[in-house]
Amino acid sequence: MPIQQQSFDVIIVGGGGAGLRAALQLSQANKRVAVISKVFPTRSHTVSAQGGINAALGNTDGRDDWRWHMYDTIVGSDYLGDQDAIEYMCQHAPEAVYELEHMGMPFSRNQQGKIYQRAFGGQTQDFGGDLVHRTCAAADRTGHALLHTLYQQNIKSKTIFFSEWYAVDLIQDEQQNVTGVLAIDIASGTLGVFSAQATVLATGGAGQIFYTTTNAYTNTGDGLGMVLRANLPLQDMEMWQFHPTGVLGAGVLITEAARGEGGYLINNKNERYMERYAPHLKDLSCRDVVSRCSMIEIREGRGVGSEGDHVLLKLDHLDAKVLNEKLPGIVALAKTFAGVDPSKEPIPVTPTCHYMMGGIPTDRFGQVVKLNAQGEDECVRGLYAAGECASVSVHGANRLGANSLLDIVVFGRSVGVAIISSLEQNKQQASPITEAQIEAASQRILRLRKTQEGEQVAHLRTVMQKIMQEHFGVFRTEEVMAEGLVQLKAVYQRVGHTKLSDTSQTFNTELIEALELENLILVAMASAELALARQESRGAHARIDFPNRDDENWFKHSLYYIDGKQGQRPVNMRPSMVDPFPLKERKY
Repeated sequence: MPIQQQSFDVIIVGGGGAGLRAALQLSQANKRVAVISKVFPTRSHTVSAQGGINAALGNTDGRDDWRWHMYDTIVGSDYLGDQDAIEYMCQHAPEAVYELEHMGMPFSRNQQGKIYQRAFGGQTQDFGGDLVHRTCAAADRTGHALLHTLYQQNIKSKTIFFSEWYAVDLIQDEQQNVTGVLAIDIASGTLGVFSAQATVLATGGAGQIFYTTTNAYTNTGDGLGMVLRANLPLQDMEMWQFHPTGVLGAGVLITEAARGEGGYLINNKNERYMERYAPHLKDLSCRDVVSRCSMIEIREGRGVGSEGDHVLLKLDHLDAKVLNEKLPGIVALAKTFAGVDPSKEPIPVTPTCHYMMGGIPTDRFGQVVKLNAQGEDECVRGLYAAGECASVSVHGANRLGANSLLDIVVFGRSVGVAIISSLEQNKQQASPITEAQIEAASQRILRLRKTQEGEQVAHLRTVMQKIMQEHFGVFRTEEVMAEGLVQLKAVYQRVGHTKLSDTSQTFNTELIEALELENLILVAMASAELALARQESRGAHARIDFPNRDDENWFKHSLYYIDGKQGQRPVNMRPSMVDPFPLKERKY
């Protein structure tokens, strides 16, 4: 196979919000940056984020405080979030939003001309008091506005893009330091070796391990698979958020902004059931809470439809101006995917896989960490991660709505700042990549192109997705998960013997899908193993057989390695500017 070799100061894998924000910080500092993206950057999954980005600006309520935001995020995480990282994110949130505004991001405006802010779930004033309007929005297309703004700024700053290139694996030296990546040009089939002093993984989530998900088809856990194959751990992979309002049968997201603007959920008795479960915040409780309540309604026979398999989201009582100006995308999505006009009838919705709270463990500067022989954190030289693929961890066991866009811009910038400092301290060029290293990284592609017999990629992907959907959903039990894990291990073995029906070099999408499947099955295995191991209920991880949170035994991060080995890391309870928030019962 023909192989190109190129060298940069920094390589960023992923062209979504986190990757573009990191690239912008570096390009503006005159670093030579390459962004490798398997889709054109503005088609990255960030573009589908709808509701907004959190920052304690106080534009709607007249007052807000980043410390309240920090408290809400910690409580929302069910205390599994690291308080030093959460403090950093919430403190820098206003600055991050104002930076985007100054870049030209077209935020919606209130009557005073300030950035419009709406209510979102789990967000309060005065450390758990009244609901606060903290979510800065560009109608219901905030991710779209953010991604295009960052892309335009990167073009201005002359960031180098390799669009429709697929990153296959990390390249490491003898000391396990990361020196670059191997990638393939989807258009030509040409392999490329990209060497750099720093490599940033910003590859997004992996929701495609589930059969029904709000995630794009491109969310296949590529960075996670690369990290596992580099003998590095993943963290908290049992923690998957199910969004309460995915369109029935389609999985398409109906943003939390619909409830933030006054929408609410009802069952088959036209009862607004969240008032029973969470009388304080009602429909704007945290997502894991609302999803569980919806599933309880369905399981207890109060679901809607002939199958009783969903609930309804009512928006038809809202003013037409609110629907047309604040939720135009939702109106279009409801008509297209649910076949209903939300101004006239409710939308059929059901909890749907939405977000991965776990990922690649990092510090708050985005440096990937591993445990050394003494069980202490040790930075992996040359490797960083940001965005949904990273576990900083600011989301812990459950993410607050609209903290995801904040996460990607704050820690995308943080990664850029950290790398600039590192490059200035270390003036050496990137280590040369040897033929042996290239050959080792190329083995997966060589195997797939040589295999004559085996199973079809698409079939095995569907089998895996259905196992995850049926055995590792909103509610979990040991018996059901153990059965699913046995089935998943069998699929894992079969994935090692897939074959390609397309043997061409040019635009061989089947090859890319086969490589993606190898990442997906690793993510599924990590999620299943850690879910079975964590014998408690915390945040999105709800076990019927262990219904209570167990801080004595499980107040810790879970680690998973490619050989199935598991470990733990302590949760960071050491913010630098405020006193730690102690553990307490989570109520809404």
